[in-house]
Amino acid sequence: MFSTQRFLTIYSGILTCAFAATVLSGMSTRSKKATFDEINVRRINVVEPDGTVRMIVSNKADAPGIIIRGKEYPHPNRQSAGVVFFNDEGTENGGLIFGGSKGKDGKVQSYGHLSFDRYEQDQVFTIDTGEEDGKRQSGLGIWDRGDYPILDALEAVTRIRALPKEQQEAEFKKFFSTHTGDAPRAYLGRVGDGSVALRLKDQQGHDRIVLRVGADGSPVLQLLDTDGKVTSQLPPAAGDR
Repeated sequence: MFSTQRFLTIYSGILTCAFAATVLSGMSTRSKKATFDEINVRRINVVEPDGTVRMIVSNKADAPGIIIRGKEYPHPNRQSAGVVFFNDEGTENGGLIFGGSKGKDGKVQSYGHLSFDRYEQDQVFTIDTGEEDGKRQSGLGIWDRGDYPILDALEAVTRIRALPKEQQEAEFKKFFSTHTGDAPRAYLGRVGDGSVALRLKDQQGHDRIVLRVGADGSPVLQLLDTDGKVTSQLPPAAGDR
């Protein structure tokens, strides 16, 4: 009996020590923070405790496709380094991309783009800058997006691009005739000819008010109709004076 009691006492003590070690080890693991002076990575996925992706920082080669509710789809033209933002449901809702290089011909091509998306849709606010063929532009953009999920557009693009090229334009027009609401609404910035302008647009994306300063410094304010015809201008056009 003495031996049995002694065995149980020792066994109980071992279990207690093991439990304490496990708890303390777990607490240590959860509170431990790693510190690095320098780290080289190709991609970082920031996720919630349940694995939901919230942000991806990536180089050009490992950039993600379009991720909607945790499922990844091919992106039609994402070929740049940057940061992609995701909402609480693991759906892309904005990002930052950037790049630049000088070709063998000495011409510079560079770009930067920051955007924020509508819920399960495309960008509704953008900041852009770029240079190509010696022309520089930069500006702020505001967009409207239709009341349909962007997944509809992704599926349509995949389907239509598999068709013969001569059929693609008609199919895209057919798709957007039933998926309406996408249009640029405002732009403020510099364009390639050296002018700067504020363009306010209607729900179809037509310029209605344009305030512009040309590359030569000449200012103009224009009001336009839905067909793009100038109905009023300050200062008046030369033929209207």
